[in-house]
Formats: sequence, structure tokens, C-alpha cells
Amino acid sequence: MNPETAELAIAEAPSQAALPTAQSAPVRGWRARAAARAARVGAARESWRALWISHAIAWGAGIVAVLAFGFGPTRTALNPRGLTRGLGALGNVLAAPVARWDSAWYLVIAHYGYRPDLAPYTSARTAYFPVFPLTIRAVSWLGAPLVLAGVLVSFAAFGLALYGIHRLTSLELASGTQRLSSHLAEVPRLAVIVMAFSPMAFFFSAIYSESLFLAFSVGLFWSARQGRWALAGLCGALAAATRSTGLMLIVPALLLYFYGPREDRPPDRSPAPPREDGAGAVDGRPARGAGATRRGEGARRLIAAIVPHYRLRRELLWLALLPAGVALYAAWLGLSGGDPLGPFHAEQAWERHLVGPIVGVWDGLKAGFDGARQLLSFQRRHVYFPLAAGNPFVVASHNLLNLAFLLAAVAAFVGVIRRLPLAYGAYALAAIALPLSYPVTPQPLMSIPRYLIVLFPLSIWLAAWLAERPRLQRPAFALSVAAMAFFAAQFATWHWVA
Repeated sequence: MNPETAELAIAEAPSQAALPTAQSAPVRGWRARAAARAARVGAARESWRALWISHAIAWGAGIVAVLAFGFGPTRTALNPRGLTRGLGALGNVLAAPVARWDSAWYLVIAHYGYRPDLAPYTSARTAYFPVFPLTIRAVSWLGAPLVLAGVLVSFAAFGLALYGIHRLTSLELASGTQRLSSHLAEVPRLAVIVMAFSPMAFFFSAIYSESLFLAFSVGLFWSARQGRWALAGLCGALAAATRSTGLMLIVPALLLYFYGPREDRPPDRSPAPPREDGAGAVDGRPARGAGATRRGEGARRLIAAIVPHYRLRRELLWLALLPAGVALYAAWLGLSGGDPLGPFHAEQAWERHLVGPIVGVWDGLKAGFDGARQLLSFQRRHVYFPLAAGNPFVVASHNLLNLAFLLAAVAAFVGVIRRLPLAYGAYALAAIALPLSYPVTPQPLMSIPRYLIVLFPLSIWLAAWLAERPRLQRPAFALSVAAMAFFAAQFATWHWVA
């Protein structure tokens, strides 16, 4: 399947469950070029519409909340004058929906740098990887204030990410890796809407690294699917230097390289052996025994699933760029007088600690259970989760909310594994396993909702699920948009979200 005509294949898909396969005859000539151009224009139009509407909702909700309720408990947060405040009466209001919490750290780094020579006073900055603040600084050199530069970077990166998700979803559907009904053509558009209007999508409007990381991760998948390994390695390196979870992109990159699906060339080995027919024969030859045949076929299928479908070539070396992004950052810190492992040690400032692979799930379940008991007790005298300070009702609501997002993601993980290529499910699982292995003591699942929003395979699966259930689409999106506006209002007034 030609990726340039993927949308055309979806639009012409039959109403039956069977879809066009990668071996279908491609549309050729001027019609193919016209279809490719129309597909790109349509993807750009739908992505742009979702981009500006979602940003307008998030920004509008934040501004209204600030005007109605004030700026909130700013004295308890990092809030440097001249970066997130002190911008004038109008500037402070306009910056409220985008410059809160971690935004302040990125703005400080963009303005002052990491200053590893001043450690330990500046060591906490190293937890924020360099590509995003460096991009903000580069845009500010063009004359834009830092806050505006951060907004522009997030806006542009999220627009590219939405466009990439639309095209990538179309490619997967047209390649026959999905099994949908006549609503197939709606899935790319729905995937963009799901991503742009998810409850935590306001982070894509804020001065956070989510938009840039999402753009790089989608770029890696798109490049790997088409066999552009140099570009895939570059996107992976930039993603790894944007957030620590970018290192997990090596998992889907390797799976796509060795097992596909890929558009650059056919597999070197057949991914599936011949099937047994209904009469107990293989390739038309009678089997000696039905049981023996089934066992033999099962063994062949297992071997075919394990053995790589593509042979090793020198182009694989491009994927070595992925860990290079983190290695260069660590090397720069060491040469500048700081701690090369500072980005990982700095997590201790937020009470993150290693407990083992995804052991944090158990801690999150316990915190959520204690949170439910706290809220149902209707009292504050006895605290069921004493590891966290502050209002026990607020702590309980945070732990319950984080657990709810994680449980919803579990169902989405199952759907991704069942309906998308293996690389998508493996990436989602590997990316979320990292924060689940480093829980925060007073809030084990802290920031899990924010970590989940960049896992675009979950959005693609949800879009496919909603495409088969048209009656649920409007209620689901209405609820999601309302949640996004509510959380954006909380964020703008300095209430902790995610």
C-alpha cells in the first residue's frame, strides 16, 4: 500500500470487515498524485481545525477561571517574576493558562540555562531535558518573549503531531492491520479529535514538553513504517533528549525494523506459514494425523512469529541515535562541572524512587483504596493515607483520579494489542512502565494522566472503537471537552493537576 494513497484506500473500503491489504494494486498516475494531494490537504484541514479549537477552549477556560476566582495559591509554587508573573495586568491573565508548574522550570532553563556549576542549588533543573527549553530559547532569539516563544513551540509541535497521527492512522487502516466496518474512513479524523480534546489535552497548549515529544514520537513511527531509518533515528534521539521516556521508543523502532509492518520493502521471511484446510490437509497434501498436523502447524506458527521477518542490514545502525540524545546531554553536564547522572538523581527532589518494574501500580491501588475510604468517611480527623501531607480530601481525590486514568488505560492497552501492530502496544506498555517503576511516595501515580496523553496508540484505538459506535461519539466528546475545560481552569489558578 502506497502511504500517499492510504486515505483513498480507506474512503473506497467496502462495508464488510475485510479491508484492502498491502498487496492490493496501488492507484497509479495522475489519479494517485491527485488522491495523495487531497489526502494531505484533508489531513491538514482536520488537524488544523482540532488544533485551534482545542487551544481556544483550554485558553478560554483558564482565562475565565482566573478572572472569576483569582490566581490561586501562587505563593506555594515556583513562580519567578518576569517569567510567569510580573507581565502586567493583561499579561498575567493571558499567561495563566500556559505558564504554571513545570512551565516555570522550562522558562527558567530557557532564560538562565542549567548552570551545573552552581550545583546543588540548580541540580533540580537537570530533570527537565534540554530540547524543549533550547527550542524556546531559539524562538526567543527572533524577538518573541519567552512565554510567547513557549506557546508558539507547543502550538506548532502539536499541529505537526496531529497531522502525523491522522496520516499514520490512515496508513495502518489501509494496510489491513485493522478490522473495522463501514465507519473505517472516520477513524483518522476521530483519532485527531480524541487526542486534541482528551481531558488532559490542555497540556498541549501549555509550556510543557508534551507537544514536542508527541511530534517526535509520531515522526519516529511514520519514518520507521516507511523505512526511513535515518529520520527515525533522528526523531528518536530528539525525543529521548526531550523526555526520559523517549528512550522507550527504541522498543517499537526495533519491532518495526525486524517484524514490520513496513512500506519500504517486502519481508525477507514469510510472517505466517501455510494454514491447514478444513479437511485436515496442508497445502493440499493429506496429513498423517489431524492432531499431529495441528501441533506441527502451531509450532511452525510460533517459530514464524519469533523469527524476524526482515534480515539485519547496516541501516539498523541509525537507531543507535536514540540513546545518543540522552548520552550527549549527560556528557555535556559532566563536562560543564555537573553530575552526568544528574537528570536521574534529580527525580529524588520530587520523592520519586525505584521500586521495581511497574511495582508502582500496587502502591497506586493502595493509595486509591485509601482515598476512597477517606472520601466515604466524610471526616478529616483520621487520615487513611498518612504518607501525604495537606488536606486529606484533596490528596484522596488526586490519588483516585490518577488511579481512574490508569485503569481506563489498561482497557485501552488491551485494545491496542488486539487491533494494532505489535510495535504500538509494546511502545505504550514500555513508556508507561517507566513512571510506574518510579512512584512518588506521597502520590504514587503522580502525573500518570499527563504521561498517558502522549501515548497516541491509545487514541488511535479509542478512535477505532468509537467509529463502530456512532451514538457514543457526541456524549463521549462532550464529556471529554468538559473535563478538559475544568482541568484547564484548575491549572490556570495554580491548583495541581496530574
